[in-house]
Amino acid sequence: MGEQGRAVTVNKAPVLVLWSTVVAEQIGFEHEEALTLGRALSGLTAHAKGVRLGIYEPSPGRVAEHRNSLKHGDATTIRLMGRDIPAVHTPDGLRALSKDKPIKPSAVERYLAGKFGEALDDVRQAMKALAKSMPPDELARRGFSLYEAFRPEVKPGAAGWGQEGVLHLNRIAAAGG
Repeated sequence: MGEQGRAVTVNKAPVLVLWSTVVAEQIGFEHEEALTLGRALSGLTAHAKGVRLGIYEPSPGRVAEHRNSLKHGDATTIRLMGRDIPAVHTPDGLRALSKDKPIKPSAVERYLAGKFGEALDDVRQAMKALAKSMPPDELARRGFSLYEAFRPEVKPGAAGWGQEGVLHLNRIAAAGG
């Protein structure tokens, strides 16, 4: 996959997980922390879109249940790429939460490997190059709009939900320009 014009067919969700992981690392999070934040951000983004498309109904009771389950000092909120991500400090470090449970970094790595296959390292390197091309504060501010510039294109609305598109590595490189 060394050539610049290479493309990968993949759903938008793993692209967002990988990109937000790279962004989180570049702005100072450890790799395993960043993996969990990337996975959580992707889930929150997908849920918000699902609500907008009428696929998911928002659940105020679930929000209240989550708030009531937290103990003082156990949880925090991390802002990444325009989203507030609930997280908890564990013996292994900071971990984003999914359904009130810490996300396992190893599960995120397996997910990414399964979705990108042999292309994972090349896609990650292209994303890291883009992330390193700007100061961390600018990356933090522009992270989601950069993703929108290179993410795979799928049909709009509910027709594109869960569908794969083509991720062009040269578009990742060009997004920072």
